Amino acid sequence: MQSIKSQEKGANVLKIKKICIVGGGTAGWMTAAGLSNKFSDLGISIELVESDKIGTVGVGEATLPHIRYFNNSLGINEKEFMLATRATFKLGIEFCDWGKLGDKYLHPFGDYGMPIHNIEYHHFWLRLLQKGHKSRLCDHSFPVLAAESGKFQHPHGDINKIGSNYGYAYQFDSGLYAKFLRQYSEDRKVKRTEGLVTEVFQDSESGNINAILLEDGTNIESDLFIDCSGFRGLLIEQKLKTGYEDWSNWLPCNRAVAVQCEQKGPSLPYTRATARKAGWQWRIPLQHRTGNGYVYWDKYISDDEAAHKLLNTLEGDPLTEPKQLYFKTGKRKKLWKKNVVAIGLSGGFMEPLESTSIHLIQEGITALIELFPDKSFHKSDIQEYNRRMDLNFDRVRDFLLLHYVATQRDDSEMWKFFRNMMLPSSLEDKLQAWLNRGYLTRYEHGVFHPPSWLAVMAGQNLLPNSYDPRANNFDYDTIKTKLDNLRNENKIAVNKTPGHASYLKKFGASIVN
Repeated sequence: MQSIKSQEKGANVLKIKKICIVGGGTAGWMTAAGLSNKFSDLGISIELVESDKIGTVGVGEATLPHIRYFNNSLGINEKEFMLATRATFKLGIEFCDWGKLGDKYLHPFGDYGMPIHNIEYHHFWLRLLQKGHKSRLCDHSFPVLAAESGKFQHPHGDINKIGSNYGYAYQFDSGLYAKFLRQYSEDRKVKRTEGLVTEVFQDSESGNINAILLEDGTNIESDLFIDCSGFRGLLIEQKLKTGYEDWSNWLPCNRAVAVQCEQKGPSLPYTRATARKAGWQWRIPLQHRTGNGYVYWDKYISDDEAAHKLLNTLEGDPLTEPKQLYFKTGKRKKLWKKNVVAIGLSGGFMEPLESTSIHLIQEGITALIELFPDKSFHKSDIQEYNRRMDLNFDRVRDFLLLHYVATQRDDSEMWKFFRNMMLPSSLEDKLQAWLNRGYLTRYEHGVFHPPSWLAVMAGQNLLPNSYDPRANNFDYDTIKTKLDNLRNENKIAVNKTPGHASYLKKFGASIVN
């Protein structure tokens, strides 16, 4: 008992009293909001340092459903948030030309049907498909049909209704979201300091960062530093020399050009990703404009040509000049080192194919709150944080790579490269489990669940040789009728669903009168 008491007494002495966040933008202000919500009443001061002289990337405007839980944990009102960020609802992502030229499918935030006698629904769909009964997997999903029809409503509370078993996310202006969270954070005693960091001081014994110096001579000391400085990695890399895992051998697209344009017609409740010969193009509809970008591999297209192709495919007149971005896909070898935690682009970058950037920020914040340290910075906490974040990055990487390798395209050198590449063993194992008999591997950690993998593999014509043999224990006509009934019920439910724009107005989140 004496040992336990002494540890408890020591813990009070070692309490974190000051957190300094270096960098603003989406990552910085999400971190400030999350930490201030949990710790501002516990005597921990939080200071965020940013400079208006340094721009943010600011093109990540599409999200995953998990952002709703983050906002809810902060007590944010959905309607107020949507009005402030010009947000639209998002039911999924439409992929065009990924499997073959002319193909398209939608990856929804929901399952396809419900299990039948504890057998996953897609095995029965595969059984009918192999018997020659043709139907799109997408027709078995209410959110897909609703998105394709430009319709939306919040999921029903009644789990027995068709429109209940799906999620939704948002498409919003990330700059306005950062501004919204800044106000939230400052209301909870977060101090914002304007200034450029010119020097970083490191303790000679522990190696911890103990202070930063600003351009105007201000010296800021802190117990814990959060690096949200973007690709530069001002603390985690430039000072602590953590190292970077380069994943260019698997995800070689290394540049992007982005532009905003006028919106033509009503905003749609989904993001679009269209495959191109040297990369892919995004389209993200907000209430007041449309975000566009071309992610590409500079080995096969020049910057000027990429910008030209993007501008020529806009649906409306451009509202901004094209913004050029350069990146290297991968992650820091450690996202937490010493007393520095890297969150956002300072920790790693994944191309925005499945809207994972904001989600990885959220995962970093959540893990930090759960493993919040004292001044001793226990090795076990740091190792657990890095283990969890490594898993998150690894599994996002594999899911993004799936889109490129599950293809029949050979019309360009880039697509030929992906058809012949060596895969990470983690992805290879998952693909073989699917191809052998339609088995979808489940992970304890990882943002994308089996329905997401099913959407991409089936949507890009990667179908298994067989299916769960238990599906053969049921009468064929009975199963066919059950699946046909679900498709018809989905269509009926979609017909009764309001249009996305009209629902935004009814909900009170529309900026359009």
